[in-house]
Amino acid sequence: MQHTKDMSKYRFDKAEQCLVAAKALINIGDYLAAANRSYYCIFHAMRSVMALKSVDFGNHGQVIGYFRREFIKTSIFPKVMSNTIETLFQVRNESDYDDFYIISKEDVTNQLASAESFLSEIKKFLDRQGKTYNQNVMN
Repeated sequence: MQHTKDMSKYRFDKAEQCLVAAKALINIGDYLAAANRSYYCIFHAMRSVMALKSVDFGNHGQVIGYFRREFIKTSIFPKVMSNTIETLFQVRNESDYDDFYIISKEDVTNQLASAESFLSEIKKFLDRQGKTYNQNVMN
């Protein structure tokens, strides 16, 4: 049981680090990298919840599918989080793999706000589970 809590905390901390990085990248004008870090914030946040069930997968699609099926479709998390996953995943893919993809400061700022909201929901869930984490980024 302690191992699952430790893994959850480790992954949650990674999510927070990605959020901090996204903010810094926006400030220096690297919007594509900020979009990438915003996505990875929610990716690691999903994995922090999954760690409590000792579940993990080797690719993003499996992580996303499991999280949606087990935590969103069951109403543990609000349905809007599914839209956040879809949008941030799509933007991350386009910004990483499309040579000519451009994202505006406004759009990446919205991505960051979505990631912050997502992380906040994950933190509330973890707190309810008794897995309280010191979250410096959100306060």
